[in-house]
Amino acid sequence: MPSPIGPDFNYHLKSASEPSISPDGKFVVYTVGRFERDKPVELRDIYLQSVATDSDSLEPRLILEDANYARWSPDGSRIAFIRNDEQGVSQIWTCAPDGSDATQLTSHQLAVDAFSWSPSGEQIAYRADMAFEPHPGDELAPRVTRSVRYQQDGHGWRGDTFRQLFIISVATGMTQQLTSEEAEHGPPSWSPDGNSIAYLSDQGPFRDTTLRNEVYVVASTGGKAERWSGGLFMSDAVAWSPDGERLAVIGAEQVEQVGGYGLICQGWIYVLEQGSYPRRLTDDSLRPVSGPNMPLGSGTPGVDWATPNQIFFVADSRGESFVCSVNPEDKTVRRITAGNEQIVDWDIAPSHDTAVTASTTLEGVGELYAIDTHHGERIQLTHLNDEYFTLHPPARFERINVKSEGNEIDVRIWLPPNLEPNRSYPVLLDVHGGPHSTFYDAFYPIHQVAATNGFIVVAPNPRGTSSYGLDFATAVHGDWGGGDYVDVMAALANVLRKPYADESRVVLHGSSYGGYMASWAVGHSDKFKAAVIGAPVTELASFYGTSDMGIPFSEVQFGGPRSKHLPWYVRHSPITYADSVNTPVLLIHGEDDGRVAIEQSEQYFVALKRAGKSVEFVRMPQTSHGIAKAKHPSIREEYFRRMLSWFAQFLNQPPDFTVTTTIGTTNGHRTV
Repeated sequence: MPSPIGPDFNYHLKSASEPSISPDGKFVVYTVGRFERDKPVELRDIYLQSVATDSDSLEPRLILEDANYARWSPDGSRIAFIRNDEQGVSQIWTCAPDGSDATQLTSHQLAVDAFSWSPSGEQIAYRADMAFEPHPGDELAPRVTRSVRYQQDGHGWRGDTFRQLFIISVATGMTQQLTSEEAEHGPPSWSPDGNSIAYLSDQGPFRDTTLRNEVYVVASTGGKAERWSGGLFMSDAVAWSPDGERLAVIGAEQVEQVGGYGLICQGWIYVLEQGSYPRRLTDDSLRPVSGPNMPLGSGTPGVDWATPNQIFFVADSRGESFVCSVNPEDKTVRRITAGNEQIVDWDIAPSHDTAVTASTTLEGVGELYAIDTHHGERIQLTHLNDEYFTLHPPARFERINVKSEGNEIDVRIWLPPNLEPNRSYPVLLDVHGGPHSTFYDAFYPIHQVAATNGFIVVAPNPRGTSSYGLDFATAVHGDWGGGDYVDVMAALANVLRKPYADESRVVLHGSSYGGYMASWAVGHSDKFKAAVIGAPVTELASFYGTSDMGIPFSEVQFGGPRSKHLPWYVRHSPITYADSVNTPVLLIHGEDDGRVAIEQSEQYFVALKRAGKSVEFVRMPQTSHGIAKAKHPSIREEYFRRMLSWFAQFLNQPPDFTVTTTIGTTNGHRTV
């Protein structure tokens, strides 16, 4: 008998990522992540399998446990990967293709997180943390910073620790440091002849107030680096041209619109040539997928300059992902795949005939697909979660467009898999984070858990959402709580006109910027029976000084510095309207959140409590910003369980779901 997707789904689902295709194009190694109830973090193992389309050749084989980020050597004789050493520090190891002869290569005091083989296979360039001053061993020792960016969400105190680039000889273990500036340095990219390395760096006097970076090239033997990205405000995913004379990058140059926040608004493919202004190849119809802007990403879906006339990349458009190519000469763009998925990682074979994507689709999450780059045909390689989804069918999917103040808003609707046309169901409005995040045509846990447990889920992409062009993404700048709120409420109103939607049973969820919008909405509407608000931004003025990206984020999103725009900050803060809230609110926040500090929920909780409102505050220990994706699986489960329980408690007519509630118990979490 099919069952709903429950709050404990993380223990049952696996996820494939980090594909790397062998030099002969026959095999792919990749990471599989999974959770076990008695383990506090995700477990990651490396598998090997054929890329052949013959079904008899698709069986995966476990080759390495407790390892990730596997990459083939150029001749295919070795695989390099990342695994912790005996001290728990991540290092580079190498092994034979079958996983045997695993040998530790690096021995850094702090973590290695990205690397790249040299074209000859004799060296590996890599990135590792390096502290300019030793971290004090005494827990009571004072910590001193000279930089605004002294902390980072998910990592805590960074102080004077920066990611630097190194080269190591595979044969001898001799190591050379390539960079030394007090700045973050991006993953290394070797030139075809092995003589140069391109990388990103955010060095410069602007790094405290913006998230700007530059593209640099340094000789692989060391020396002075040269800047290649003149004219670009930010870049990512660096790739060399086949002749080694140019670089392709994902970049942005519209400083006045993108500002200090970065490529998550909108990016384009550029060609860089030393001494020339960057040349843009793509338009606003695609947003090439880039990594996190702070710090410089290590797992960015890359760019591959395959032939003189073909650059491959992954891009999003209107909430769908595509494998694409562009001709750098005439700027012709081709969408190779059909969309209807979110591509989170990929690799392409040296022959460029086949790509492998790690994708989340409408039907499932975390599977690998082989792509014929000539015709776009796609074959599923892994079937990690077929058994689970047979027993727990995903939600049904609809997509509509809604008019809102002259804008066309994409709205994704998730329906119970066993929807009965003559019944009406409670409705959950969910608002994504960002504000430049996106709801995709893809499995999203909050939507799936809610819909399969009896809710109609409304998931709009309002103004501010990325992948709809620069103007749409930046329309939210200086207008938080304005047009974005109009858009999400217009989406809800449209769905509530459908016969299966029960207008008397409407609830609300949002986290991060979605938490801002949820707390804003309950201060401006009494439509909702209950709200679950995760890690919200509620008081903009204090967010400016407590977030790990407070200055560059706030000065773009909120129209300028706090000192010059304080009345705007106050007027657009949800806490200002706490007295108007009549919706029961459940606040959930991670105690180690460096992106949106827990003081944002603390202040909002006190304001609601003082006003006599119905509110509960759950503090999740050892948890950073992404609560629903917390490192500890029990935190993830608790988040979903409490969400469903809170909604059940305040709906007039409880929907058809059963939840074992933990509301009112500590259970290792701090309920206020």
